[in-house]
Amino acid sequence: MSTEKMYQIAKEIYAGIGVDTEAAMKRVSQIPVSIQCWQGDDVRGFENPDGALTGGIQATGNYPGRARNIDELRADFEYAAKLIPGKKKISLHAMYLDNGGKDIPRDEIEPKYFQSWIDWAKEHHYGIDFNSTCFSHPLSADGFTLSHVNNDIRSFWIRHSIASREVAAEIGRQLGETVCTNHWVPDGFKDIPVDRMAARERLADSFDQIFAKPIDKKYNLDGVESKVFGIGAESCTIGSHEFYMGCALKHDVMLTLDAGHYHPTEMISDKISSVLLYMNDILLHVSRPVRWDSDHVVIFDDELKAIASEILRNNFDKRVHIGLDFFDASINRVAAWTIGARNMQKALLYAALEPSEKLKQMEACGDYTSRLAYLEELKSYPFSAVWDYYCENSGVAVRDNWIEDVQDYEKNVLSKR
Repeated sequence: MSTEKMYQIAKEIYAGIGVDTEAAMKRVSQIPVSIQCWQGDDVRGFENPDGALTGGIQATGNYPGRARNIDELRADFEYAAKLIPGKKKISLHAMYLDNGGKDIPRDEIEPKYFQSWIDWAKEHHYGIDFNSTCFSHPLSADGFTLSHVNNDIRSFWIRHSIASREVAAEIGRQLGETVCTNHWVPDGFKDIPVDRMAARERLADSFDQIFAKPIDKKYNLDGVESKVFGIGAESCTIGSHEFYMGCALKHDVMLTLDAGHYHPTEMISDKISSVLLYMNDILLHVSRPVRWDSDHVVIFDDELKAIASEILRNNFDKRVHIGLDFFDASINRVAAWTIGARNMQKALLYAALEPSEKLKQMEACGDYTSRLAYLEELKSYPFSAVWDYYCENSGVAVRDNWIEDVQDYEKNVLSKR
């Protein structure tokens, strides 16, 4: 049976519970998903691509074909983007600057070093998000940056973070849309510290300086990202969840919720509605933690569906900024992008096909029996037929038809690197 015929049957079935499949697909097509550039080259960047990763960052595996330069990274991203439906952005770290082979200190980055990214994004109709890079650098080697006890080192990272905001704002102005700029630092103690307060006071002072200059939120929205612990910072992470909740509220910036940065039983889907009672926007880093912050490729699991449901049930489409954050070096990297981003889009469509208002009415009336019954029956509704139709109408491969294409790309391009 053709995709069209299967879709028409699914459309009729969903209409029976009051769901407009056309409206659902249109809604999802307008939600941008920010796809992380660092999956393509194992978080190497272009300052020193052969240097060691530090700050608790690990990309495990040695699958052949990683991007080695800016042209290869862009070509790989373009290939993956053609297989992913919906509105797309690329998330850049500051260390992915187009430096022309020059050594540019991170506290001296300027928009001109990202102009080729802006021009490329315009050509391909991608948005851009940005990240300051406070790891994999000689001045972060001891595990401290914005909370460093050495004021000269701390000032360096403050200048870098300020410069990152300025770069992002210029990208936003040129693209005519908002750039989300995330700030994460690896700072912490391996063993039990005596003076947590002093380190957190220094970190707070750093953000007071970083956010001192107002930037038009039309072009740049800042986010601050917490973490429970990190490799080499097992006993105390300076930028804890509570620290950044306060920081975000004080400076009227976003809180960044990373799926792998909490205790194993904590789910960011449960945090979204709580945070948005007090903040205008939040940024998500959607990954798949196995045991903990392992950043596996996102799969179509219960938590991914719960994240998407929380966004759409509460009409948070414009207030929750979705970014992906995984980097698996054990599989084909173009396939990793494709699998993860398609699954994020898939979860959004799955959520959009839920009769949320009907379920909310049942809940408000105390009819928890019907609520549970409908939620379970919806799992076997013909969602896949709507997803296939959405992909076909978006001009991307339906079902598993993209896999052979990626295998050909690996044979003809990636394997020759």
